Amino acid sequence: MAPYISAKRKGTHIINLARTARFLSEGCDLVFDAASQGKSFLIVGTKKRATDLVASAAIRARCHYVNKKWFSGMLTNWSITKTRLSQFRDLRAEEKMGKFQHLPKRDVAILKRKLSTLQRYLGGIKYMTRLPDIVIVLDQQKEYIALRECAILGIPTISLVDTNCDPDLANISIPANDDTMTSIRLILNKLVFAICEGRSVYIRNR
Repeated sequence: MAPYISAKRKGTHIINLARTARFLSEGCDLVFDAASQGKSFLIVGTKKRATDLVASAAIRARCHYVNKKWFSGMLTNWSITKTRLSQFRDLRAEEKMGKFQHLPKRDVAILKRKLSTLQRYLGGIKYMTRLPDIVIVLDQQKEYIALRECAILGIPTISLVDTNCDPDLANISIPANDDTMTSIRLILNKLVFAICEGRSVYIRNR
Protein backbone atom coordinates (compact mmCIF):
# COMPACT_ATOMS: atom_id res chain seq x y z
CA MET A 1 0.00 0.00 0.00
CA ALA A 2 3.06 2.31 0.14
CA PRO A 3 2.25 4.16 -3.13
CA TYR A 4 -1.23 4.93 -1.78
CA ILE A 5 0.01 6.49 1.48
CA SER A 6 1.11 10.13 1.56
CA ALA A 7 2.31 10.41 5.17
CA LYS A 8 2.35 8.91 8.63
CA ARG A 9 1.30 10.95 11.64
CA LYS A 10 1.32 9.70 15.23
CA GLY A 11 1.34 6.11 14.00
CA THR A 12 -1.57 6.67 11.59
CA HIS A 13 -1.15 6.33 7.83
CA ILE A 14 -2.61 9.15 5.75
CA ILE A 15 -4.08 8.07 2.41
CA ASN A 16 -2.94 9.90 -0.72
CA LEU A 17 -6.19 11.54 -1.85
CA ALA A 18 -4.78 12.23 -5.32
CA ARG A 19 -4.53 8.45 -5.77
CA THR A 20 -8.07 8.03 -4.41
CA ALA A 21 -9.40 10.53 -6.96
CA ARG A 22 -7.48 8.87 -9.80
CA PHE A 23 -8.64 5.32 -9.12
CA LEU A 24 -12.19 6.41 -8.28
CA SER A 25 -12.29 8.10 -11.69
CA GLU A 26 -11.03 4.88 -13.31
CA GLY A 27 -13.69 2.90 -11.46
CA CYS A 28 -16.43 5.29 -12.56
CA ASP A 29 -15.25 5.06 -16.18
CA LEU A 30 -15.30 1.26 -15.99
CA VAL A 31 -18.81 0.99 -14.57
CA PHE A 32 -20.16 3.69 -16.90
CA ASP A 33 -18.85 1.84 -19.97
CA ALA A 34 -20.17 -1.49 -18.65
CA ALA A 35 -23.59 -0.06 -17.80
CA SER A 36 -23.86 1.59 -21.22
CA GLN A 37 -23.46 -1.92 -22.68
CA GLY A 38 -26.18 -3.39 -20.45
CA LYS A 39 -23.80 -5.24 -18.13
CA SER A 40 -24.84 -6.40 -14.64
CA PHE A 41 -23.33 -5.42 -11.29
CA LEU A 42 -23.10 -6.91 -7.82
CA ILE A 43 -22.35 -4.70 -4.80
CA VAL A 44 -20.93 -6.48 -1.75
CA GLY A 45 -20.80 -4.83 1.67
CA THR A 46 -21.71 -6.82 4.77
CA LYS A 47 -20.36 -4.42 7.37
CA LYS A 48 -23.27 -3.88 9.78
CA ARG A 49 -23.22 -0.08 9.59
CA ALA A 50 -23.26 -0.12 5.78
CA THR A 51 -26.07 -2.61 5.15
CA ASP A 52 -28.80 -0.01 4.55
CA LEU A 53 -26.49 2.13 2.42
CA VAL A 54 -25.57 -0.86 0.24
CA ALA A 55 -29.21 -1.84 -0.27
CA SER A 56 -30.44 1.67 -1.12
CA ALA A 57 -27.53 2.39 -3.47
CA ALA A 58 -27.93 -0.93 -5.27
CA ILE A 59 -31.69 -0.52 -5.67
CA ARG A 60 -31.19 3.01 -6.98
CA ALA A 61 -28.82 1.76 -9.69
CA ARG A 62 -30.72 -1.52 -10.28
CA CYS A 63 -27.76 -3.60 -9.14
CA HIS A 64 -27.71 -6.90 -7.28
CA TYR A 65 -26.31 -6.75 -3.76
CA VAL A 66 -25.18 -8.79 -0.75
CA ASN A 67 -25.32 -6.85 2.52
CA LYS A 68 -25.80 -9.46 5.25
CA LYS A 69 -23.42 -12.36 4.77
CA TRP A 70 -21.29 -13.73 1.97
CA PHE A 71 -21.69 -17.48 1.75
CA SER A 72 -18.59 -19.28 0.55
CA GLY A 73 -19.17 -20.52 -3.00
CA MET A 74 -21.92 -18.01 -3.75
CA LEU A 75 -20.34 -17.41 -7.17
CA THR A 76 -17.95 -20.31 -7.66
CA ASN A 77 -20.74 -22.80 -6.89
CA TRP A 78 -23.22 -20.87 -8.97
CA SER A 79 -25.35 -23.92 -9.82
CA ILE A 80 -26.14 -24.38 -6.10
CA THR A 81 -26.82 -20.67 -5.60
CA LYS A 82 -29.05 -20.69 -8.67
CA THR A 83 -31.06 -23.59 -7.23
CA ARG A 84 -31.51 -21.75 -3.91
CA LEU A 85 -32.64 -18.62 -5.73
CA SER A 86 -35.15 -20.65 -7.73
CA GLN A 87 -36.54 -22.15 -4.49
CA PHE A 88 -36.70 -18.66 -2.99
CA ARG A 89 -38.64 -17.25 -5.95
CA ASP A 90 -41.02 -20.24 -5.93
CA LEU A 91 -41.74 -19.83 -2.22
CA ARG A 92 -42.39 -16.10 -2.64
CA ALA A 93 -44.77 -16.83 -5.51
CA GLU A 94 -46.63 -19.49 -3.51
CA GLU A 95 -47.04 -17.12 -0.56
CA LYS A 96 -48.34 -14.31 -2.79
CA MET A 97 -50.83 -16.67 -4.45
CA GLY A 98 -52.17 -17.67 -1.04
CA LYS A 99 -51.07 -21.30 -1.21
CA PHE A 100 -49.79 -21.17 2.37
CA GLN A 101 -53.38 -20.69 3.60
CA HIS A 102 -54.24 -24.28 2.65
CA LEU A 103 -51.39 -25.82 4.67
CA PRO A 104 -51.28 -26.87 8.35
CA LYS A 105 -50.13 -24.07 10.70
CA ARG A 106 -46.94 -25.94 11.58
CA ASP A 107 -45.94 -26.26 7.92
CA VAL A 108 -46.76 -22.60 7.30
CA ALA A 109 -44.53 -21.56 10.22
CA ILE A 110 -41.64 -23.64 8.83
CA LEU A 111 -42.04 -22.23 5.32
CA LYS A 112 -42.25 -18.65 6.59
CA ARG A 113 -39.08 -19.09 8.62
CA LYS A 114 -37.34 -20.48 5.57
CA LEU A 115 -38.63 -17.63 3.43
CA SER A 116 -37.49 -15.07 5.99
CA THR A 117 -33.98 -16.56 6.06
CA LEU A 118 -33.76 -16.66 2.26
CA GLN A 119 -34.96 -13.05 2.07
CA ARG A 120 -32.38 -11.94 4.63
CA TYR A 121 -29.40 -13.51 2.89
CA LEU A 122 -30.43 -13.79 -0.77
CA GLY A 123 -32.96 -10.97 -1.08
CA GLY A 124 -30.46 -8.69 -2.79
CA ILE A 125 -29.70 -11.21 -5.53
CA LYS A 126 -33.17 -12.74 -5.97
CA TYR A 127 -33.37 -11.53 -9.58
CA MET A 128 -29.81 -12.52 -10.48
CA THR A 129 -30.05 -15.22 -13.18
CA ARG A 130 -26.37 -15.35 -14.13
CA LEU A 131 -22.97 -14.36 -12.79
CA PRO A 132 -22.43 -10.59 -12.54
CA ASP A 133 -20.19 -8.79 -15.02
CA ILE A 134 -18.56 -6.54 -12.41
CA VAL A 135 -18.41 -6.80 -8.61
CA ILE A 136 -17.96 -3.78 -6.31
CA VAL A 137 -16.55 -4.58 -2.86
CA LEU A 138 -16.68 -2.08 0.03
CA ASP A 139 -14.36 -3.78 2.53
CA GLN A 140 -11.53 -5.86 1.14
CA GLN A 141 -10.66 -7.70 4.34
CA LYS A 142 -14.25 -8.53 5.29
CA GLU A 143 -15.16 -9.57 1.75
CA TYR A 144 -11.92 -11.41 0.97
CA ILE A 145 -13.74 -14.62 -0.02
CA ALA A 146 -15.93 -12.72 -2.48
CA LEU A 147 -12.84 -11.18 -4.07
CA ARG A 148 -11.13 -14.57 -4.33
CA GLU A 149 -14.20 -16.08 -6.02
CA CYS A 150 -14.24 -13.23 -8.53
CA ALA A 151 -10.54 -13.76 -9.24
CA ILE A 152 -11.10 -17.48 -9.84
CA LEU A 153 -13.97 -16.76 -12.23
CA GLY A 154 -12.28 -13.83 -13.96
CA ILE A 155 -14.95 -11.33 -12.90
CA PRO A 156 -13.58 -7.75 -12.80
CA THR A 157 -13.66 -6.16 -9.35
CA ILE A 158 -13.55 -2.67 -7.87
CA SER A 159 -12.62 -2.53 -4.20
CA LEU A 160 -12.13 0.05 -1.49
CA VAL A 161 -8.73 -0.57 0.11
CA ASP A 162 -7.59 0.78 3.45
CA THR A 163 -3.94 1.13 4.48
CA ASN A 164 -3.86 -2.48 5.76
CA CYS A 165 -5.11 -4.03 2.50
CA ASP A 166 -3.54 -5.55 -0.62
CA PRO A 167 -4.30 -3.38 -3.68
CA ASP A 168 -3.40 -6.24 -6.04
CA LEU A 169 -6.46 -8.31 -5.08
CA ALA A 170 -8.85 -6.20 -7.18
CA ASN A 171 -8.75 -4.96 -10.75
CA ILE A 172 -9.28 -1.40 -9.54
CA SER A 173 -8.40 -0.61 -5.93
CA ILE A 174 -9.62 2.72 -4.56
CA PRO A 175 -7.60 3.80 -1.50
CA ALA A 176 -10.00 5.00 1.20
CA ASN A 177 -10.84 4.66 4.88
CA ASP A 178 -13.30 1.76 4.88
CA ASP A 179 -14.11 2.33 8.56
CA THR A 180 -15.95 5.62 8.06
CA MET A 181 -19.43 5.82 6.58
CA THR A 182 -18.63 9.21 5.01
CA SER A 183 -15.86 7.68 2.92
CA ILE A 184 -17.88 4.61 1.93
CA ARG A 185 -20.96 6.71 1.08
CA LEU A 186 -18.98 9.17 -1.07
CA ILE A 187 -17.26 6.51 -3.14
CA LEU A 188 -20.32 4.27 -3.49
CA ASN A 189 -22.50 7.21 -4.54
CA LYS A 190 -19.97 8.22 -7.21
CA LEU A 191 -19.89 4.67 -8.62
CA VAL A 192 -23.67 4.32 -8.49
CA PHE A 193 -24.14 7.67 -10.25
CA ALA A 194 -21.81 6.48 -13.04
CA ILE A 195 -23.80 3.25 -13.34
CA CYS A 196 -27.08 5.19 -13.58
CA GLU A 197 -25.62 7.47 -16.25
CA GLY A 198 -24.38 4.46 -18.21
CA ARG A 199 -27.77 2.76 -17.97
CA SER A 200 -29.41 5.90 -19.38
CA VAL A 201 -27.10 5.71 -22.39
CA TYR A 202 -27.93 2.02 -22.85
CA ILE A 203 -31.70 2.69 -22.74
CA ARG A 204 -31.42 5.58 -25.23
CA ASN A 205 -29.45 3.43 -27.69
CA ARG A 206 -31.67 0.35 -27.56
